[in-house]
Amino acid sequence: MEAMANRRLLAAAFLLLAGRLPAQTPEPPVKSFALNTDAGMSLDLQGRYEDARKYLDRAIKAARTDPEKAKARRTMAISYAFTADCKGAEKFSRQAFDYYLSVNDFFDAGETANELGRICIESGDLAKASDWYDRGHETGLQEPDIKDARADVWAFRWYHAKARLAVRQGKPEEARKLVARAKAVLDKGRIPEQQPYFPYLAGYVAFHSGDFKAALSELEGALQDDPFILSLTGQCHEKLGDPASARRFYEKAASLQVHSVPAAFGRTYAVARLAAFLAERIERR
Repeated sequence: MEAMANRRLLAAAFLLLAGRLPAQTPEPPVKSFALNTDAGMSLDLQGRYEDARKYLDRAIKAARTDPEKAKARRTMAISYAFTADCKGAEKFSRQAFDYYLSVNDFFDAGETANELGRICIESGDLAKASDWYDRGHETGLQEPDIKDARADVWAFRWYHAKARLAVRQGKPEEARKLVARAKAVLDKGRIPEQQPYFPYLAGYVAFHSGDFKAALSELEGALQDDPFILSLTGQCHEKLGDPASARRFYEKAASLQVHSVPAAFGRTYAVARLAAFLAERIERR
């Protein structure tokens, strides 16, 4: 039964990558914000990105309030993450960012900037990513009467981002120093809810430094329902010559039906690798 299930998942991955999955999304009413949003997200997960953006554009137009419109624009930005398009995402993230600033919602403005920063770093535009991460950090700290814990959140996220940027720029020593700074913020003890994000940081830096065993060890302590982390774990196993374990983690990542920045990169990569594994099997027959 397990073997059959795996074959079906591999076949689905191959079909998804090839764009041959049948359309299963109903035509929602043009003025329905919720249904257009759901349809767009569903289509992104099917790999039908152009169709997805038509629905998400309808969702933006159907939004009845400014917060709804900002939410829809952030969802559209994530759609562009599925095709690693930092520039495309920036157009919509910037509109949401500007809205939050206009109503002095510095926290959501900072969150939006960081969200775009992550889209850009994983899309390969490191300069743009750095710019938006800096903007997110600076904006978040503008919150009036900000509490120490909230300031620690922004400090931790900034060091987290800067460490990832440094290692992607080929500066592993600088990255490790920034990892230590992020850990120092956590060690103050004011933001325990951020602790689960540290193993991901340590694993990410180790992976992009070429230390795949260390990366794997760190990622074991990271969030195991995050498609990006699962995909990165799969990549570690591939680098270490263990394709069977890699497939297992890619299957877990591919099975998560979530529309998010981690899914846009992690799930999409996992699906592509599963399709490649399937193609290799077919060629060997």
